[in-house]
Amino acid sequence: MLGMISRGTMIEILSQLLKKPVTEDFNLLQSEFEEIGLVLKQEIASVFKRSLAIRQVDCGNDNAALIEIAALSSPYYDIERFGISFVASPRHADVLMITGTVTHNMAFSLQKTYHATPSPKFVMAIGDDACNGGCLQNSYAIAGPVSAFVPVDVEVPGNPPEPLTIMRALCLLMKSAHS
Repeated sequence: MLGMISRGTMIEILSQLLKKPVTEDFNLLQSEFEEIGLVLKQEIASVFKRSLAIRQVDCGNDNAALIEIAALSSPYYDIERFGISFVASPRHADVLMITGTVTHNMAFSLQKTYHATPSPKFVMAIGDDACNGGCLQNSYAIAGPVSAFVPVDVEVPGNPPEPLTIMRALCLLMKSAHS
């Protein structure tokens, strides 16, 4: 019969299920990320006396830096436990995280977003494209790097920069704002 399993086969299946797992134990959280996050939480409290709100602005990127920023909100990094959240409106933001080389179509919108953000406001250029134009800097569609349109407080190079690098830059930004 097709539905019958022999006793030997059943014992073999059960022994496979109860066997020690093949995978090894590993630490899910990076200790350096935790340390930076805790320092960042203290710096945010001293600068803003509350949490930090970030508005991410895409000015024409290839999504590489955007994916790394999005990873900060994932369960692995869980940046919100350090008092940092991403907001949908620049009117609610303390920090603008700008990704991508500024295209001609986005130049005016970027400046409008910057002026809509209440003071004190901080600007971070995330990734090589935002910092210096990246590999597309001489393209006909590119107006220039972020610093050509709005004042930039911190540039985070890399293509793309890792979440840990972005956290270090946020910590540097808060420390410079505090002093």
